[in-house]
Order: sequence, then structure tokens, then C-alpha cells
Amino acid sequence: MHLLKKITCILTGGILTGAAMAASCYYSSATVNHAKYPVFGVDVSNYQGIIDWKCLESQNVSFAFIKATEGSGHVDESVRRNLSDASETDIKLSAYHFFSFDSPGETQAANFISVVSRNDIDMPPVVDVEYYADKKSNKPSCEEAEAILKPLLDDLEEYYGKKPILYTTLPVYCRYIRESFGDYPLWIRSVNMEPDLLDWKFWQYCDSGCLDGYEGDEECIDFNVYNGSMEEFIKEYGGENDAI
Repeated sequence: MHLLKKITCILTGGILTGAAMAASCYYSSATVNHAKYPVFGVDVSNYQGIIDWKCLESQNVSFAFIKATEGSGHVDESVRRNLSDASETDIKLSAYHFFSFDSPGETQAANFISVVSRNDIDMPPVVDVEYYADKKSNKPSCEEAEAILKPLLDDLEEYYGKKPILYTTLPVYCRYIRESFGDYPLWIRSVNMEPDLLDWKFWQYCDSGCLDGYEGDEECIDFNVYNGSMEEFIKEYGGENDAI
């Protein structure tokens, strides 16, 4: 979800089959043992443009997080196309909402629910909590953040029937998530090292990789792994794009 200076690196510590093995990865990429974490996935937004989901599937992509909404009013331009086209593959799907510190949690939940139905996703919905604009230098208080995030998560859990997954960075996790929302499934961004001290469900280890199969303003795509075996992944999220 961030674009950094382009340099070539080699995916070490394991093997990705198919075209993913030939993928160009860029500056921000932790070393990943793909024998330990064999279930590979991506996250996408409108910036990837038109996506050939069959092509992504052929490159060992087992799951995908698709951007849906931001705050109380913004909808990603490609979300409906991405959800529809990706559903024609065996890739397991979720959709994510970019959290706003500036609008009520209830209206943010309503925005996401109006765009993503229960039948659209296999995995729980995701709330992406990270600093934006001036929030890193002017941090909202923990109380302010919790007052917005809690009703958002509660409303999503009530509608989808599963605890949402929380995507976040380590600083935001420590400030806002660990104490009040530590029982939610965690998708952690850590592009410098394995987050082995955290109990994570998904790990975004490279924020500027490349695969074939999309044509958009953003030439990069984020790489992720699931914390478990393929058998565990299928047991947890298996089924043919069934409703949650």
C-alpha cells in the first residue's frame, strides 16, 4: 500500500511456483520462508487497473484482499469489477475498508456494507487502520480512535457473522490495537522482518512486488502470506466462494 524506490531483489528463504518465482520485487521486502508460509496472496485496489484474475491465479495466488471503501463515503472505482471477476477463480476473497479517524464508525460500516455483500467474500472483511495525512504527527488519542473503531467493527461483525480482520502497521498496532482490539485476527504490515513476536493471521511482507496480469497506474502489487499450511487455510476459508 506504499510505493518506494524501485530496485531489484530476490525472493529468498523459499520458493514460489509459476510466474511468481520470476516476479520482480522492489525495495521493501522481508525475507520469507515460503516452505513455512506456502499460502501466497495479494491485495489490490483501483491503482492496479484492469486485473486478469485468471492470470493472477496461475501465479500461485491463493487469496486476495480487494479495496472496497474509505471512510463514510468513498468507494473504490474498481471494487465491483474486481469482486465479480475474481469470483470466477478459486482465489479466496476478502475486501477491505480504509479506516477514517474523522467520521463515525457506524457510517463507515454502512458504507462498506452497501458495497460488499455477504456473498461477495469468503474471508472476513478487513479494516485497514493506519496513519494518513497528518495523523502520524498529530496522533488521535486512543479514546478517540476506539470510539470510532469499536462500532465499526461491531457493525461489520454483526452483518458478516465473523470478527473482521485488522490490517495495520506495528506503530499503529502498539498504539491503538494491541490493548483494545488484540482479540481480532491480525494482518500485519512488516516489510523489513518477520513479525514473529506477534500472533498474526496474514503478513504483508512486500509492498512493491510485480506479477503479470494487471494494467494500471501502479506497476507494483503487495505480497502477503497466511500463517499456516495450505490444509489449514482450506479448512479455515475453504469452499467455492461461499458466503460467510
